[in-house]
Amino acid sequence: MGCARPTDWYSLHTVANMWLQVLYLQLRMEREFRTPTGAWEPTALLPFLLVIVQPGLEGFWRSYQNFVPYNIHYNQDALYDSYPSVKMSAEAAAKEAGYTNGAGVPPEVMLPPHGGAFYPGPYKKKQFRQFANPAPLGLCAFALTTFILSLVNVGSRGIHTNSIVIGCAYAYGGLVQLLAGMWEMAVGNTFGATALSSYGGFWISFAIIITGGNQSYGVISAYGSPDLPAGTVNKHVSSALGFYLTGWWIFTTILLACTLRSTVAFFSLFFTLDLAFLMLSIAHFITDDVGNPSKNLTTAGGVFGLMAAFLAWYCAYAGLVDGSNSWWSVPVLHFPWSETGKEKRRASDSAA
Repeated sequence: MGCARPTDWYSLHTVANMWLQVLYLQLRMEREFRTPTGAWEPTALLPFLLVIVQPGLEGFWRSYQNFVPYNIHYNQDALYDSYPSVKMSAEAAAKEAGYTNGAGVPPEVMLPPHGGAFYPGPYKKKQFRQFANPAPLGLCAFALTTFILSLVNVGSRGIHTNSIVIGCAYAYGGLVQLLAGMWEMAVGNTFGATALSSYGGFWISFAIIITGGNQSYGVISAYGSPDLPAGTVNKHVSSALGFYLTGWWIFTTILLACTLRSTVAFFSLFFTLDLAFLMLSIAHFITDDVGNPSKNLTTAGGVFGLMAAFLAWYCAYAGLVDGSNSWWSVPVLHFPWSETGKEKRRASDSAA
C-alpha cells in the first residue's frame, strides 16, 4: 500500500473555503450579534458556530484520510513493520552522522537525541511518508518571540512596554508554532508535539492577556474596582499573572526532566527557559507599593529568556543544516550518561 501525494488540491480547497466562511461570518457577527452594551449574544451565535464547525471537521477528516494511510488508525505498529528497514551505506551513514552527533548511524537508522529534530531520546526515522522536519520552524517561532519579549523585560534601550510583542505572539510564536506542533504529531514526535503546541498556546494566551485593556477581552480590566485603590488593583493583577507564569514554570520543569538524557544544548534550552519562567513568576509575587513586579527579578527573567532564545535558534540551525545547504555541521554534546555517551565510551574502550 502506498501513501497519498503530499499535495492534495481538494484538501487545500476545503481549508481555504473554511477560512473564507470564518471571515464572512465574523463580519456578520460583528454587525448583527452584539448587544447595545457591546457584548456578544451567545444564543444568537450558536447556529453560526455550527456552520463553522461542520465544514471544518469534514475538511479536516477528508484531508487526514488523503494524507495518512488508511490502516494507520488501527495498527500503527504493523504499519511501521510493513515497510522494509532502511539500510545505509558506510558513506551515507558517515554523512548523516556529521549532521547529527558524529558517532555514526546504526544499520536500522536509529538516531541519537537531537535538539534540531526536537527528540529528547533516540528515535527512528519514519519511512512510510515523507514529511519535512517541523522542529526548526517551531523553534524559530519560539526563539524570535521570546527574544523580543526578553529585550523588553531587561529594559533594553529604556523600553518597558511589551505591546510590540503582541503581533508576533499571535502570528509567529502562537499560530506558526502551534502548527509546527501539530505537524510534530504527524511525524510521530510526542515530545515535540506537546512542547511546541503548548508554547504556541502560551503565546496566543499571553497576547490575549496583554491586550486585555481593550473591549474585545478585558482580562486585565476585569480586576479593576472603584472600591479598591489603584495600588491594590495592580497587586491583584500582578498576583494573577504570577499564577499564570507559575503554571508554565511547572510545565517547563516537566519537559526539562525529559531532556536529561539528550544533548547539552537541548537541555540548556529548557533549563534557561525554566529559570526565566521561575524568575518572572516570583517577580509578579514580589511587588512594590504601587503593584509593579520586582524590577531585578524581571530583568533576570529577561536575561534567561534571551539565553533560551539563542539556544532555540541554535537547535533550529542544527535541524536545518544538512549536506545540501552547508559545508559544516553543528556540534552537539551528549551527556555521558545518555545512551549515545555510553556507546561512545564503549567504542573508545574497544578501540583501546
